[in-house]
Amino acid sequence: MTGKGETNHSGDVGGAVRSLQETPTWALATVCFVFIAVSIVIERFIHLLSTRLRKNRKTSLLEAVENLKSVLMVLGFMSLMINVIEVEVSKICIPIKYANRMLPCHETQKLLDDDDHNNFFHHCSKGKTSLISQEGLTQLSFFFFVLACMHILFNLATLLLGMAKMRKWKSWEKETQTVDHLAANDPNRFRITRETTFARRHLSSWSETSIQLWIKCFFRQFYNSVAKVDYLTLRHGFIHTHLSANNSFNFQKYIQRSLHEDFKTVVGISPLMWLIVVIFMLLDVHGWRVYFWMSFLPLIMVLVIGTKLEVIVANMAVNIKDSNSVIRGSPLVEPNDKHFWFCTPRFLLTVLHYTLFLNTFEIAFFVWITWKFGINSCYHEQRVVVVTRLVLAVTVQVLSSYITLPLYAIVTQMGSSYKRAILEEDTANVLRRWHGRVRNERKGNQMSVTGNNGDKNVVDIDSPENQNQPEVVYDFRFSGRQPPILQEIPRQMKLKGDRIEGEEEVVGSEKN
Repeated sequence: MTGKGETNHSGDVGGAVRSLQETPTWALATVCFVFIAVSIVIERFIHLLSTRLRKNRKTSLLEAVENLKSVLMVLGFMSLMINVIEVEVSKICIPIKYANRMLPCHETQKLLDDDDHNNFFHHCSKGKTSLISQEGLTQLSFFFFVLACMHILFNLATLLLGMAKMRKWKSWEKETQTVDHLAANDPNRFRITRETTFARRHLSSWSETSIQLWIKCFFRQFYNSVAKVDYLTLRHGFIHTHLSANNSFNFQKYIQRSLHEDFKTVVGISPLMWLIVVIFMLLDVHGWRVYFWMSFLPLIMVLVIGTKLEVIVANMAVNIKDSNSVIRGSPLVEPNDKHFWFCTPRFLLTVLHYTLFLNTFEIAFFVWITWKFGINSCYHEQRVVVVTRLVLAVTVQVLSSYITLPLYAIVTQMGSSYKRAILEEDTANVLRRWHGRVRNERKGNQMSVTGNNGDKNVVDIDSPENQNQPEVVYDFRFSGRQPPILQEIPRQMKLKGDRIEGEEEVVGSEKN
């Protein structure tokens, strides 16, 4: 695997390899110092980042960092393993006739047919050659290093571009609390469905057939993919379905937390993804142009996902028109899993995850080839193909990060259920503390009734020490009302992590 000609295996002009016995101690110490310093700096940076995320209660992003650390650990272990066993692997010999098959470069055939080249692998008998040389294994370890770097950079770019696109949603969210917005969406106001802004945006002659609808939605994703009216309408439908009439709920923060939840999945590399890497390396045969055709696959997948998300929003508008010709207040969309492929909103995230990984692999492979073999290597025989691959990779990164991912973040909230990100970490902690305090107080009340009045362990809930308890506990004890923090939580909510099944079950558990 070479494009510049076979590198001198000795690594020295004189043909002799210098071991550490012939290396000056100052040179050895300098190299070790640099490697150790860089490693410590990276480790401390990751530690400080994790500490800051934990302090700010960014649980999802903290888990994303942990997943990223796991990926880097796997890549680092692979590189280490290659360096340790490269000598033993290079001693494995195979017949030259097999070594001449499925070559990535045409010039490699001439090298393997050269008798002098056979003498280079002195441990192999005549007519055989090494399965893979030590230099080839070293170059492969470089590829894993490049893939790790590109994986970090591209995932970071994905998150930053997505958050940049969603920044203007914050002003839209603030607008929902203004008097003008409340007056414009007065629930007592009757309007013709087709005359609403949401219907005019999505209902037209282009929506008469499925093909026309998909064509319109395909082009819509490139310009104003998430309009203000779409955001407000989806927000209204989400709150009406899951949170009754709580107009004060911050939908923009919920989407942001939900995106962080999804991001921790995107940063991972599954075993199936590693299998895809192996398959593409296997098919990288000269003349097949696998990587050229592969560069179109992420672009097609991103465009299909974006179009599907736009179609979901348009179908919601069609359903409103079909159900009612006149509506009260704002158009009310109905969140339902049936809008998504296989009735699974998260399936879109899986497809997007694989798309981003394929694009990262494409860029990493290009950078690795250019770094190790040069821009004039056999891998870059046709410059037009190289430029096309680069343009497609950058286009996919921008489209997926700035358009598709934010669109996914808001449209997937239109499923039948919502994520546990609805509970901020602060809310969850307050709820758990409130739950524990109420339980302790009830135990104390039982002890005060059945115990001795002189017992020091009796808890007097009216004592001065307990007069400063949180208002949520006071409300529960004396008025039977739910704590204010629960007013944004629907009755049918199910939170697997905290085993909370709704306010009624929480109160019921205390009675038991």
